[in-house]
Amino acid sequence: MDQNQATTTPAGVGPISHRARTALRWSATACYAAIAFGQLLFVAFIALFFYASIFAGNFAAWNGKPHIAAYVQGDGAGNAMFAVHVLLAAVMVAGGLLQLIPALRQRWPGLHRWNGRIFVVAALALAIGGLWLVWVRGSYLNLTGAFGISFCAALIIVFAAMAWRAAINRQFAAHRRWALRLFVVANAVWFMRIGYMIWGIGSGGVGIGPNMDGPFDYFLAFGNTLVPLGVMEMYLRVGAGRSDRAHYAMAAMLSACALLIFAGSGAAWLVMWGPYI
Repeated sequence: MDQNQATTTPAGVGPISHRARTALRWSATACYAAIAFGQLLFVAFIALFFYASIFAGNFAAWNGKPHIAAYVQGDGAGNAMFAVHVLLAAVMVAGGLLQLIPALRQRWPGLHRWNGRIFVVAALALAIGGLWLVWVRGSYLNLTGAFGISFCAALIIVFAAMAWRAAINRQFAAHRRWALRLFVVANAVWFMRIGYMIWGIGSGGVGIGPNMDGPFDYFLAFGNTLVPLGVMEMYLRVGAGRSDRAHYAMAAMLSACALLIFAGSGAAWLVMWGPYI
């Protein structure tokens, strides 16, 4: 490095140290572990509550847990769509978690490709099905929530198309970025539940309305998509950058996110999922 370059390079910017890269890598792993923990609890709830009742033909059991619109007597099409929706949700969540395991990509690329296809198709089906449930069946409490779901569904469709196109064109770095974005937005419903638990623990429920019409409800209608997506974008940009300080700051943020997600997931099991099994 010549003298002029040294005097114009911002402090803390240059070749990334091994420690900075390691800190970011381990914090990202911790965040993934927290997400996997919470999502596996969610999958367990879907399997034990929804799968069990669907296979038993006891659709009315869905109403044993509060939902905006689950089983509606006489609404065969709506009930069938809801059943497919929750059945695919478990497939998508489990498939998404598998896609993020590096060993799967490296040792079994064929499995990674096929699992990725299943994940994308399930995510698209859930997005389209969610739009149908909201705007045709009327499964929403207020328009802000309905538009939040629609916004998320639109992002799922766009990100799935971009990830698929990048994979076909063998642009694997771009494919990874779009696939990560798709993973985040496809799990926005799960992030919403964790967000409610974290906020409820921290604030005692301030801003949560009886019909999801409080200030926090309106924020989370879009925040469940935009907040995790914003964190992901920062992670991608920092990881591609050359600043040790940014790596350490991002590592600290991801570590804090991991702790919050662990706590929120545990609370979700105790409040939202476990009691209904």
